Amino acid sequence: MSGIEANFDGLVGMTHHYAGLSNGNQASMNHQGRESNPRKAALQGLMKMKALSDMGFVQGVFPPQQRPNVPALRQLGFTGTDEQVLKKAAQYSPLLLSNLSSASSMWAANAATVSPSADSADRRVHFTVANLNNKLHRSLESTTTSRVLKVTFPDQRHFVHHDPLPQHADWGDEGAANHNRFCGEYDGAGIQLFVYGRKALQEGIAPNHYPARQTLEASQAIARLHLLEDKCTVFAQQNPVAIDSGVFHNDVIAVSNRHVFFCHQQAFLNQQAVLDELREKMARFGQSLIAIEVPAEQVTIQDAVESYLFNSQLLSQPDGNMMLILPEECRQHHKVSAYLQALVAKGNTPINKLHFFDLRESMRNGGGPACLRLRVVLNEQELAAVNPATLMTPELYQRLTVWVDRHYRDSLYASDLTDPQLLREVYSALDELTQILNLGSIYEFQN
Repeated sequence: MSGIEANFDGLVGMTHHYAGLSNGNQASMNHQGRESNPRKAALQGLMKMKALSDMGFVQGVFPPQQRPNVPALRQLGFTGTDEQVLKKAAQYSPLLLSNLSSASSMWAANAATVSPSADSADRRVHFTVANLNNKLHRSLESTTTSRVLKVTFPDQRHFVHHDPLPQHADWGDEGAANHNRFCGEYDGAGIQLFVYGRKALQEGIAPNHYPARQTLEASQAIARLHLLEDKCTVFAQQNPVAIDSGVFHNDVIAVSNRHVFFCHQQAFLNQQAVLDELREKMARFGQSLIAIEVPAEQVTIQDAVESYLFNSQLLSQPDGNMMLILPEECRQHHKVSAYLQALVAKGNTPINKLHFFDLRESMRNGGGPACLRLRVVLNEQELAAVNPATLMTPELYQRLTVWVDRHYRDSLYASDLTDPQLLREVYSALDELTQILNLGSIYEFQN
């Protein structure tokens, strides 16, 4: 066995709603105030997980977080029973309650940055939980994310868990959504590409309209924590024009798998220099980079943002070729669909298959297939050390779909977040889920 790249997807939470909380994420902002369907959202995500598992990929599940976040509201001075806390918070600020009820942990690409044991000096898999400090609703996730990662990857002989970086804008870290890895075989040494939006401690250019959430300094800190050598890392700045066009994370403009880099022509500042450095460092390991740069004249940055072309999963097939896991929006977008069909028809790249998934509930809140998953490269011994209850099987899929159908609502507005019955539904559902996934007491209401 030459190692595998497992995908751990976030399960959509019961308070999935459209609040437009993410400035810079155009889909999130454009759907503010609309009706959501948490049940459909969760089932759409589960169908993708099941499909990839059926294809032979190792697929895991991360649970949703406890929302509404009553402990955080109590920390802000709201008192009384849990129901009274929700009512007082809503009276004070519906926007605050919406932030503290967000189901955004579903986008597991932001959970952490992961370095495989093949790259780390101590030959262990390293996880650094993202601090996500650019957005209030996401900055509250790290404590539970840390608990989830530690019970999913519990064996300290194989796994190292790092705390989030300091909660300050200079150390803004958005996790694996700004991280790619290049290699030959998964369990061989690779090159890690850290993508940042701005420099915090030195002069540099930055976007003008939307925030650059990841800093160079945060990326450098993670590389140090993960015991990565300089010869194995590349730091690249995202194109500020792309960020101002709605590319809030690198995974909205680029995706990699092994030696293949699928990216937009305008993804990076000084893009040719970035590709040259990747090629040079990969050559030291006897590997050649295949860069598939999508020309702006065929697919504009705005086309990419509208369709989430690059927020796809690029996966290896047994025959060595690769497939793209894409949102249905890519098939419906005329220019993007035409590009993809031509890409496969030409047959001059490793990408020879396209799979489209309906993830509309997630897409309307600003996250596609790649947002929903955290990639974790594992060797045989490390895979055996993963909490087996979190790995997708036909039996687990059946249990989770029954669980969703029983507990989730099929309609939710932000105004529904004050409903005390919703809070009771969440607590009951999450208590059951911890037993299904063998997670222990990861939620505060259980302590």
